[in-house]
Amino acid sequence: MTEIVGELVTLLIMAAALGMDAFSVGLGIGMYKLRLRKIFEIGILIGIFHVIMPLAGILAGKLLSEKFGTLASWIGGLLLILLGAQMIWSSLKKEAESVITPVGFGLLLFALSVSLDSFSVGLTLGIYGAKTVLVIICFGIVATVQTWAGLLLGRKVRGWLGTYSEALGGAILLAFGIKLLGTFFG
Repeated sequence: MTEIVGELVTLLIMAAALGMDAFSVGLGIGMYKLRLRKIFEIGILIGIFHVIMPLAGILAGKLLSEKFGTLASWIGGLLLILLGAQMIWSSLKKEAESVITPVGFGLLLFALSVSLDSFSVGLTLGIYGAKTVLVIICFGIVATVQTWAGLLLGRKVRGWLGTYSEALGGAILLAFGIKLLGTFFG
């Protein structure tokens, strides 16, 4: 029982870190006049993508772990470190980001772009043998709620918070990657 609670807490923290992208981009998009129905639809779509992408990653990770064992575990830790560092780096860039319109193809592109990192994390979790159903439920629900929160908060505030939330998400993923690699040295 304690093992499941520990894994659930770890997955919720990872899901929150991954959802920071959706939250921060949602802040920006939320500054447009969006109806509550549209906010609901965007959140659900992001949640669906945060289920599909890590599921694909987990399946690929399980295949890799069966074929490559310890090497795949090293790759998983390195992927988390690189992903976390990339999220921090992109949050520090001062360039204006291009805004994706949250309708039609733009909405699908938005959902894909904020969920790509969950494929990499899913790959890592597949390598380490995480419980698939638990992962996709946590990732999907947390991403949906964080997207809604970002969109709703974006209606109220300006974009300064978005940069910091993405950097925080990157730092969390970076820390998990270092922790996973640390198991080989400890």
